Amino acid sequence: MGVEEDAVIGRRGLQPKGVARRQEILDRAIEVFRDRGADGTSLRKIAEAIGVSHAALLHYFDSREQLLVAVYAHAEHHHIDPPELVAGIDTMVHAATRNVEVPGLVTLYSTLLAASLESRNEVGREFFTNRFERLRGELTTSLRAQQEEGTVRTDVSAEHLAALLIAASDGLQIQWLLDPSVGLESTLRAFGALLHPPE
Repeated sequence: MGVEEDAVIGRRGLQPKGVARRQEILDRAIEVFRDRGADGTSLRKIAEAIGVSHAALLHYFDSREQLLVAVYAHAEHHHIDPPELVAGIDTMVHAATRNVEVPGLVTLYSTLLAASLESRNEVGREFFTNRFERLRGELTTSLRAQQEEGTVRTDVSAEHLAALLIAASDGLQIQWLLDPSVGLESTLRAFGALLHPPE
């Protein structure tokens, strides 16, 4: 379940060269955050680490918050699920295991998600509200179809199963951040077994 392009976060650039430059900044920012993390880093320090001027960064992003959300959206957008995966437990397992293979991405996600709950954090709140709404919608549609096929239990609504699946995935990733020995894939698959129709 890939995400929509991140162009709405910040300014895209009017000319092809500007669009390409913005992509370069986001690609480089992902590398920097993988190596150093993003916690407590000012926009000016991020610009230095990326290798651009502070003014160049401000040309595309109004704030550190806007840049960090754009970086996460950019990273997620460029990791599309294989087409053979049916939306449901397999896509959530794939996304979770893919995320933990990218150092810093789960930390960035969790940090941004927590910060989005603050009233002044409009960019993060809008991004994550829309993201969860989209994910719930995609999962609900897929799970409902699987219920009709008889492969997913029908005694719980597809809407509730979708929300629970997202909650399980996000919660397990936070547990993994605190204790890397937590079995993300195995635990998610165990949760997936609960989605099967009762015998």
